[in-house]
Amino acid sequence: MDSSNNIEGRRRHQRTPSQVELNEFKALTKLDASSQLKKELDKLLLTAPQNEVETIRTEFNGFEKLFQRYLCPDDSDFKWTNIEPLPKEAIVSYGNIVNNSLSYENIRANLNKLIVIKLNGGLGTSMGCKGPKSTITVRDDLTFLDLIIRQLENINLAYNVNVPLVLMNSFNTDEETNKVINKYNHIKVKIYTFNQSRYPRVDKENLLPIAKSAAFDSDVESWYPPGHGDLYESFYNSGLLKMFLNEGKEYVFVSNSDNLGATVDMNILNFLLNPPNSNKSPEFLMEVTDKTRADVKGGTLINYQGKLRLLEIAQVPKENVDEFKSVSKFKIFNTNNLWINLKAIERVIEEETLHMEIIVNNKTTDKGVNVIQLETASGAAIKNFDGAVGINVPRSRFLPVKTTSDLMLIMSNLYTQKKGLLEMNPKRSFPSVPLVKLGSGFAKVNEFLKRFGSIPDCLELDHLTVSGDVTFGKSVALRGTVIIIANHGDRIDIPAGSILENKIVSGNLRILDH
Repeated sequence: MDSSNNIEGRRRHQRTPSQVELNEFKALTKLDASSQLKKELDKLLLTAPQNEVETIRTEFNGFEKLFQRYLCPDDSDFKWTNIEPLPKEAIVSYGNIVNNSLSYENIRANLNKLIVIKLNGGLGTSMGCKGPKSTITVRDDLTFLDLIIRQLENINLAYNVNVPLVLMNSFNTDEETNKVINKYNHIKVKIYTFNQSRYPRVDKENLLPIAKSAAFDSDVESWYPPGHGDLYESFYNSGLLKMFLNEGKEYVFVSNSDNLGATVDMNILNFLLNPPNSNKSPEFLMEVTDKTRADVKGGTLINYQGKLRLLEIAQVPKENVDEFKSVSKFKIFNTNNLWINLKAIERVIEEETLHMEIIVNNKTTDKGVNVIQLETASGAAIKNFDGAVGINVPRSRFLPVKTTSDLMLIMSNLYTQKKGLLEMNPKRSFPSVPLVKLGSGFAKVNEFLKRFGSIPDCLELDHLTVSGDVTFGKSVALRGTVIIIANHGDRIDIPAGSILENKIVSGNLRILDH
């Protein structure tokens, strides 16, 4: 018999698996992946230092829950067409909560119920610096941490209170941060620290941890901090949450350590503790601000299935990304300045009702292994709290330093600094922040500083783009829109004292001393 007939006969007898069978196969595969992961985690636990076993076991339990949700996603029903307009009461205008009649005693009573948490898990590697990002010098020879502590010390002295500062470190920043904070012992700010979890990176192919030992010092690259959404569990597990509740604290103000605009705001605190018209206090408040061209990728608040939710660009279908970036449809974005009720945090942890969307972060190790990191964002917890609201705050409360482009503006005369507070220079005639894009030659702080004789005058600057090998002499003034492009192999030296107003500089410009 012809072999081709045999093949055709076998094809006729083959049966296409039903959808039910495919689902059962997928379920078994996921069950197997989950079981294998647990075995590997149990093996890793056996290698843990004795004094860390309980901490690591707790972290592994948290990772297993996150991994289970990754295998069986429950957010897959998100549909772009189901996004509804935000209810009018969902976003409060900051102007409507300003209370100029607050007395000294009112403010003091409110402050006694507050703690401040700064998210301090990040390193300064993106700007070419070693150690915690919060220890980078940003203004007047002061670091992020110096400025944060000055702000709080000023409040504590002015109102005779003791608002504590709590730093959420990662295993990357903990040791160095604890060394640095020793220098603040004489300052009237109590400083506490706790660590966010340490989770194992898993191989993208077999979904198993790449770590060989739980003694992570021997292989730091096999571990990662799982994003600032880990704040709630780690804060609870540290014992600090219970301690502050016992002290009568009610709210925590959470923000990124690199956001220099995230200061304690008396109006927001009073709105939470003494809501208007005897309303119930919101358990969760997210500061949002108006979106500009520089913020089109920032997460935004949406109304979804009757709940306020944070929508990140990673959750948006590709065909809707342009719509998401639109300033006309999504007019606000999340600053990651959050105010949260402490008892509510305790409740959602103990009742196990805390739920945040998983962010899958794909990485490649130095050894070339493709791994995944499962992370969460703290703002995504908003849907788990009662009476959650957004508040549209002035842009001045969002002043992050993510790049040297941001750093240039912070170091310039665009801002003034007093007692740790940065404010827009009153001499600037309009409130918007210039859009600055510095090229790759400026990306690392050391290189950035070498390229400026002094930071230019930016009071009248709208937009600056710099590309290629460019240096600035002392006392340069930039006004309007300035574009400076040095072609490959060319160099442009902007002479000291130059005033560039609405100029395009290109080619090769170099003035040498003789």
